[in-house]
Amino acid sequence: MYFCRRKNTPMMNPIRKNAFLAASDRAQVDTQAGDTLVSRYYGESVFSPKAMRAHLSEEVYEALMESIEHGHRVPREIAQQVANGMKNWAIAKGATHYTHWFQPLTGATAEKHDTFFSLNHEGEAIESFSGSALSQQEPDASSLPSGGIRNTFEARGYTAWDPSSPAFIFSGPAGNTLCIPTIFVSYTGESLDYKSPLLKSLAAVEQAGVAVCQYFDKNITRVFPTLGVEQEYFLVDAALFAARQDLVLCGRTLFGHAPARGQQLEDHYFGSIPDRVHAFMVDLERESHRLGIPLKTRHNEVAPAQFECAPIFEEINLAVDHNQLLMDLMDKLARRHNLRVLLHEKPFKGVNGSGKHNNWSLSTNTGKNLLSPGKTPKSNLMFLTFFVNAIKAFHDYADQIRASIASASNDHRLGANEAPPAIMSAFLGEQLSKILDEIEKGRIEHNDSETRIMMHSIKAIPEILLDNTDRNRTSPFAFTGNKFELRAVGSSANSAQAMTVLNAAMARTLTDFKEQVDKLIVDGDSRDTALLTVIQKFIKQSRKIRFEGNGYSEEWAQEAEKRGLKNLRTTPAALDAMADKKAHELFVKSGIFSKREIEARHEILLDDYIKKIQIESRIIGELVMTRIVPAVVTYQNTLLANLKGLQELGLKKAALAPQMDVLETISTHVQDLIRLSEDMRQARKAANLIDDARQRAMAYCDQVRPHFDAIRDRVDRLELMVDDEHWPLPKYWELLFIR
Repeated sequence: MYFCRRKNTPMMNPIRKNAFLAASDRAQVDTQAGDTLVSRYYGESVFSPKAMRAHLSEEVYEALMESIEHGHRVPREIAQQVANGMKNWAIAKGATHYTHWFQPLTGATAEKHDTFFSLNHEGEAIESFSGSALSQQEPDASSLPSGGIRNTFEARGYTAWDPSSPAFIFSGPAGNTLCIPTIFVSYTGESLDYKSPLLKSLAAVEQAGVAVCQYFDKNITRVFPTLGVEQEYFLVDAALFAARQDLVLCGRTLFGHAPARGQQLEDHYFGSIPDRVHAFMVDLERESHRLGIPLKTRHNEVAPAQFECAPIFEEINLAVDHNQLLMDLMDKLARRHNLRVLLHEKPFKGVNGSGKHNNWSLSTNTGKNLLSPGKTPKSNLMFLTFFVNAIKAFHDYADQIRASIASASNDHRLGANEAPPAIMSAFLGEQLSKILDEIEKGRIEHNDSETRIMMHSIKAIPEILLDNTDRNRTSPFAFTGNKFELRAVGSSANSAQAMTVLNAAMARTLTDFKEQVDKLIVDGDSRDTALLTVIQKFIKQSRKIRFEGNGYSEEWAQEAEKRGLKNLRTTPAALDAMADKKAHELFVKSGIFSKREIEARHEILLDDYIKKIQIESRIIGELVMTRIVPAVVTYQNTLLANLKGLQELGLKKAALAPQMDVLETISTHVQDLIRLSEDMRQARKAANLIDDARQRAMAYCDQVRPHFDAIRDRVDRLELMVDDEHWPLPKYWELLFIR
C-alpha cells in the first residue's frame, strides 16, 4: 500500500479512502462519567416501586404491588390512578409522549408514540393519560409477521400492559418517551409476540415447580426462573461500516479475505479495552443503569473488535425485556461515538462469531436457588430433584430447544470452533456426573465432600476455592455451579423464544415427575424412596444427552450419531421440531400455544429464513456486478496498459509471462463471478416459484446458499491480486482493528 505525504493516508479507492480518513480523524470522545456512584442514579428513569410510592396513594400502591406479586389483573379503577401517577412522573422527567413497547415476531421491539397533549371540552390544551390508554392500545401493526393469523386488510390488534415489567423513560436526541412494556395479540386473541408465550411458560413453571417444592418446604408458594444474559457484539467504525453495503443491509460481510493477523495471537481476549470502545462502554453502562438494566461486566472477547457485557441475574421476564432494550440502546449509543454495533452471529469470516449465553436457574419466594447444590449435593435431595428434572427436560425436548435457537444467522455460528455444535448435549462436570452415576447404579458412597480447595505453592496467594464443576464452552447446555448456561442462543436473537421452550419443557417434566412420585407414595413408598426412585429413572432415561468432552471434535459427532442424537445443521431442518407432534403435545397441553399459533410461528420463522437468504443473494449479485467486477476490470486495464508498454520496449515473451499469468487469472475469476452470479440468480428464481414454505426454505438452503461460498472464494482471491487503490470495499484489517 502506498501513502500520501500530506497525511500519511493510504492510496486507495475514493470510497474506501474517505471512510478510512473519517475513521482515523475521529475526535477524542469525552469520557467524563459525571457521578461515578451508580447507586445514586440507578433506575432513575424507571417507574420503580420508589417512584410509585412518590406518585401513587398508599392504597393504590399496595393494590398494584399485590397484583404484580400474585399475577392478578389490575382493576380498571386502579389502572386510572396508576396512569395519572405514571403521567405525572413521566412529565416531570421531560417526557412528552408515551408508547406501548412490545416485541413482535420480527425479533426487534416496536412502538407507536402518542402525545400526552389533548384538548378538554372547552378546547384548551391539557396533558392527559387515561387508565384505558395505559391498559390497552390498538397499534394496528397489521404488517408485522403473523404467519397467516391475520390478513393485512384485518388491521386490528391489541397491546396490553404487563405490570410485572416496569415502565421506563427512553431519552432521544429530541425528547423523552414513556415506554410501557406490553404483550401483543391479534383481534382473535392469538399471541403475535415473544412476551405473551413467555409469560404463559412462567405460569406453567410456577405451578409445576411449587407442587414439587411442597415435598420439601410448605412455605414455598412461588417458583420463578431467573436469567442472566451475556451479550457478545462487535464494534466497527461508522464510516467504514457505511462503505460496506453488505454490513449495512445484512449485518455481516459477504466478502472479505482474512487479514494476516486476526485472532490467532489471542491477545485481544481480556486485553486492554481501546479508548474509543471504553468511552462507548461507559456511556452504555451509565444509560443502562438509569434504565434499571443491571450491567455488571465488560471485557474484550476473542476476536478483534469483539466485546461482551453481562448483567446481574433478574427474573426472566424482566431480563428478556432488559436485553431487548439493551440491544436498542447499544445501537443508538454506538452511533453517538461514531461506531456501529454488529449483533449478527457471524459478521466476519475466519474469526469467532457472537452468542448470547442464557444463564438460567429457578428461585423461590423464600430466596432459595433450586439449582444450587450447596456443600453436599449428594445429600441435597431438593437440589437433585430439580437438577435431574432440568437434564430430563433438555433430553426430552432437545429438538424443540434446537428449533428455538435456529436462524439463518446462527447457522453460521453453531458448530464452528467458537460456539456449541448443533448437536444438543448437556455438561454436568466430574463431581455431579459421578453423583448421578452412583444414584443410577443404586450405590451411593457417603463421602460428601465439603468445599474443595486448590493447593498451590505461592504462599502470598489465598487458597483457591474450587467450584463443583469446570466450564465447558463447547456444550450447548452446561451446568456452571448453580445454573444452566444455554450457550447456543444467537447474539441477535430474542431470548424469550428459547426460554419459553426451556420453561415449557421444565414444567412438563416436573409435572410428570410429581405424578410418578405421588403414585409411588400412594402405593406405600416413603417420600424419599419415591423421590429417589423417580430420580434414578430420569437419570437413566436422559443419560444419552450427557457429554463431558470436546463438543467440537469429530469423534463427538460420530458418538452422538450412535447415541441417536440429531445434528441439525441448518435452520429449515431444525424448525421441523417446532411444529411436530411432540411440540403440539408440549405447548398445547400447557396452554402456551394453540395449534394455530404453533403453525403460524413455524411459518414466520421459515419466511424469515427465506427472506434473509434472498436478501444476501441479491446483495452478493449486486456487489459483484456493480462494484467488484468494474473495479477489477479497471485494474485489469491498468495492467494491460503496462503490458503494452513493456512490449513496446521490446521485452521478450518469456519476460512478460508473469504479467500475462496475472491477467489470465484475473480474467478467469471475473468470468467465474459472472457465471456463478447468474447461476445463483436462476436458482433463486426457481426457489421463488415454490409455494410450500418449507420446501422453498429448503431450496434456498440447498440450491441458493451454496453459491455464496463459490462466489466469495473468487472475490476474496481477487482482493489479494487487485491494487489497493482500486479495491472498492474496506478490508478486514481496517474493520477489525479500531483506531
